[in-house]
Amino acid sequence: MTRRVLLLGKPLRRRHSVVMHNAAFDAAGIDARYELAELDEGDVRPAVAAARGPGFLGLGVTAPYKQLVAGLVDEVDGDSAEIGAVNNVVRTDDGRLVGFNSDAPGFRAGVELVLGRPLAGLAVVIAGAGGAAHAVVHACVRGRVRAVAIVNRTPEAAAELVARFTGSANASGTTLASMSYDDPGFRAAARAADLAVNATTVGMLQPGMTIPVEELPDGATVFDLVYVPPETPLLHAARERGLRAANGSEMLIQQAAIAFERWTGVAGMAGVMREAVAPLLADPTVRA
Repeated sequence: MTRRVLLLGKPLRRRHSVVMHNAAFDAAGIDARYELAELDEGDVRPAVAAARGPGFLGLGVTAPYKQLVAGLVDEVDGDSAEIGAVNNVVRTDDGRLVGFNSDAPGFRAGVELVLGRPLAGLAVVIAGAGGAAHAVVHACVRGRVRAVAIVNRTPEAAAELVARFTGSANASGTTLASMSYDDPGFRAAARAADLAVNATTVGMLQPGMTIPVEELPDGATVFDLVYVPPETPLLHAARERGLRAANGSEMLIQQAAIAFERWTGVAGMAGVMREAVAPLLADPTVRA
């Protein structure tokens, strides 16, 4: 029996995850397929219920259903509960569904590969306060960064994000701060940043930049979670300044490999996935 993993979301415009996971299934000799399932909200509950059957390894979950699915599974692991969303579900042998989040460890693995060092001790500026930013903050706190400054158009959302992680930040020795883009503290935080992260869709769905590249130190690294297009205005500006800069493609690959291991028990598939998805990532016709 060919087992399945369905990616639940709407809209589902890109095939990157399908290409990566199916290449990994083939390389590992596992009879399974990863498929897109673009669903209306009313169809999500029956799709999750179907995943309890023996024909499923689990589910992938993307916008706008990460919080909805978290309420439909039997268990949400601790990291996902703190982040407030699941982006994957694994089916256990007895048919239970466990939600987990691979974005946070995927970000950490991807950014540490770019940095060439652990996150510990760094000062980080994060633009955004949505689901992606929650995962990034979680990874930074777990990675014991020195300080995190969260900037958002709606400062109340940034403040809520700080409140969510205050306990774990205190335990790890991380200082958290929230601010708006017009707050003078934002530019001060940028001037002190070792790492600047765009965790918004600016550069993909909207034009512009979220980080004042001109304020960053010469040794700073810029990491944009956007990977379509492969070079956003933010990354272009950072590279023009001579800063180390990378898009979200490595995070995409690392989080996929983490999810694949949870579904199959097979580790070490990042290289296979990277090779398989490279043509899509390089294709200028692929759009958000």
